[in-house]
This record gives sequence, C-alpha cells and structure tokens, in this order.
Amino acid sequence: MTAGIIGSVAPFVPGPPVSYLGLLLLQLGAIRPFSTRFLLVYAVLTILVVVLDSIIPVYGTKRFRGSSYGVWGSALGLLAGLLLFTPLGIIIGPISGAFLGELLSGKRVPQAFRSAFGSFVGFLAGTSIKVVLSLMMAYHFISAIT
Repeated sequence: MTAGIIGSVAPFVPGPPVSYLGLLLLQLGAIRPFSTRFLLVYAVLTILVVVLDSIIPVYGTKRFRGSSYGVWGSALGLLAGLLLFTPLGIIIGPISGAFLGELLSGKRVPQAFRSAFGSFVGFLAGTSIKVVLSLMMAYHFISAIT
C-alpha cells in the first residue's frame, strides 16, 4: 500500500494498480475481507484512473485555450516521454509537447506557455486523483487488518 501511494506521486511506479494488487493479495489470504463487488468496483476505478491520467494533461492543454497543435503536442509529448524519458518524461513530455505545438502553430511564447501550463495543471489533477484512490484503498486495507 505504501508503494502504491508513493507510486501515485512518483512517475516510475503505477500507484493505483499497485495499491489494488495489495487489496487482492490481502483477499487471497485466510480472512477474505472484501466482497467480489467491492473488488470489481475498485478494479474499474483503478482502470479508469489509469486511463484518465493519460487524458487529463491533454484536456488541461485544451482547457487553457491551447490550439489543436498544443493538444496534439501534449499527447505526442506524453507518448515520447513514456517511451524515451521515463520517469520524468511523463511530466516533461506533455508540457514540452504542448509548448512546442503551440509555437509551431504560430503562437507567441506567452500563449504557448499558457497551454503548457494547462498540461501541467492536468498532470497535477491526474496525480491528485491517483493519490486519493490509493489512499482510499490503503484505508480499506488497514481497516481489514485491524
């Protein structure tokens, strides 16, 4: 559970999936504290958060008035960051991609920076969601063993 919480903040560990794995490992023990429905709900939430974590920075770029160049730059930057520069690439990729995309579209540096900032805000929002979900699973884990 601790690794899941840390992984929600550190980009090199998939936080919510690790936390969910902790719930599953506890379930495989003798006490079986969780219902099937409980585990399925948390499985769906975990998958949803993992998917949203990739989408939210792109949405943040768009929300901060980024053009389609900035949105595509953020998405491509995320992919490049995942493939080339992990673990920091997950943070740097979308931000620099949004910035470069906006510059390519002809926007000035302040406007491009605003789009990149939107990508960063999206990253922070995604991280917050991962932390909350991992903390919720940690709470249920601790409640089950005490």
